Amino acid sequence: MKDEELSVRLREAAEAHRPDRERMLARVERGMAEGRPPARVVRPRRAAAPWLRVAGATAAVCGVLAFGAVAVTSAGEGGSHGEHVAAPAASSPAPSVTPPAGLGSLRTEDGPLWADGAVDPHSNAYWAQSEVTLRTSEPLTSLTVELRIALTGGVNSTGSWRSLPAKDFTVSVSEDGGHLVYRWALRAGRTVPAGTHTFAGQYNHAEGDRDAAGDYLTAHAVRADGERASVADYFGPDH
Repeated sequence: MKDEELSVRLREAAEAHRPDRERMLARVERGMAEGRPPARVVRPRRAAAPWLRVAGATAAVCGVLAFGAVAVTSAGEGGSHGEHVAAPAASSPAPSVTPPAGLGSLRTEDGPLWADGAVDPHSNAYWAQSEVTLRTSEPLTSLTVELRIALTGGVNSTGSWRSLPAKDFTVSVSEDGGHLVYRWALRAGRTVPAGTHTFAGQYNHAEGDRDAAGDYLTAHAVRADGERASVADYFGPDH
């Protein structure tokens, strides 16, 4: 078949075709009556153009760099070469230690009671243990021992102990009059037997050899016959 003849037949077929409009309208009306919404055409989302992605990444990097610059500048204020140098804490002067009234009248021995204070030789440049050695030749029905450590640089408690049973004593640690105070008090109804007993306080302190000249102890006791005895001792080198 020649091309001209094929073109003629196709044109005649197209002119002969007439769409059935009434039938098409009827199908639309029937679909609306059944409540079916007309079909939607969902178009695929277009990917962002490559140049937009590059621009977004560049903006994010610039933001991070700007924040880093601000942080470095802030840290550098007050220091050199961008480093923040903290100012050293001002050291407080050693407190003026005043012994309580009447301490000078006490001695290391009174009747059956004797006491001695010393810093444990195993103490070091950062930590120390001060010991009260108490000796009694008679049983005691009441006893209160106080160990006072002058609050020189960095002094703070790390614990305490005693050679007598823990259940026989109440123990407290406090600060008073420029001292860290360890206090052991015999409970009512308990008795301290005759013999040699130890009470010790442990504490940190500033680096170096600590001067114990302001440290001292006191002990107040009641004997079985009701008589009282009191002793005291300093921890300094000339005690």
